[in-house]
Amino acid sequence: MIQPDRPLSELFSHRRPLRSIEFFPPKDDAGVEALRQTASALKNVSPDFVSVTYGAGGSTRQRTAQVSGLLKADFGYTVMPHLTCVGHTRAELSEIADRIHGDGFRNVMTLRGDPPKGSAEFTATADGLRHANELVSLLKGRYPDLCLGVAGYPEKHPEALSAEADLENLVRKVGAGADFVTTQLFFDNQVYYRFVDRCRKAGITVPVIPGIMPVLSLKQVTRFTSMCGTLLPQVLIRRLEAAGEAPEIVEAVGIDWALGQIRGLLERGAPGYHLYILNRAKSALALAAGLAA
Repeated sequence: MIQPDRPLSELFSHRRPLRSIEFFPPKDDAGVEALRQTASALKNVSPDFVSVTYGAGGSTRQRTAQVSGLLKADFGYTVMPHLTCVGHTRAELSEIADRIHGDGFRNVMTLRGDPPKGSAEFTATADGLRHANELVSLLKGRYPDLCLGVAGYPEKHPEALSAEADLENLVRKVGAGADFVTTQLFFDNQVYYRFVDRCRKAGITVPVIPGIMPVLSLKQVTRFTSMCGTLLPQVLIRRLEAAGEAPEIVEAVGIDWALGQIRGLLERGAPGYHLYILNRAKSALALAAGLAA
């Protein structure tokens, strides 16, 4: 008999900061083996849970289930699979929910999802869902014991008409039954603090987990931030530029910045932090060592 995971809502009730790490499904078997090595190394970090992203293509979706099962069965992690509306009918989403629940997962990151590559905007499948709040409603209606996370955007979702409209979307997601919010990456803690204040004033009382990504290269982080509308502080840009083309120095700068962010966030009472590590163990291990010092 499959032992179901604990809902993360129970862990949040303990009022201690939670640590979580995000994985993405590799494209091939070699990538799966590399991910296995990363997952093994990260056991030393003892994250409270890990998440696995969900792609728009069929093979990537299958690997989401494969990687989620691997992390749960082989490493004993509490795993939160992602699920999106992209390319699915309501019936298909219900079937996926049945499979997720039947496999013992009790935590799901619930997202609308990005348009497939080559598409300029999101288009719902016939008899599909258009918004994340609809997916939250579907999952909660089918399995009330699921703990559902949703995304929050401290610097506004790129497609949102305004910050106010974006916050209204988040209110709808939480109102539909979401149990917590995980934010898009940011590099200025003041952005997060202002976002949480706005959430509370809007009536959102669930935990808002800050999403942190240790910088690995200036080129890479510039690409990410341009896609999601996140601002890079000038101080961080100058430090990365000063590191030049030396990867180890750049990575050290990125880890030091993330470490400062996490320390500040925890001091201000954040409910934990979620690491976007791009399937690399080194930065997570370095952050754990720095926080333990």
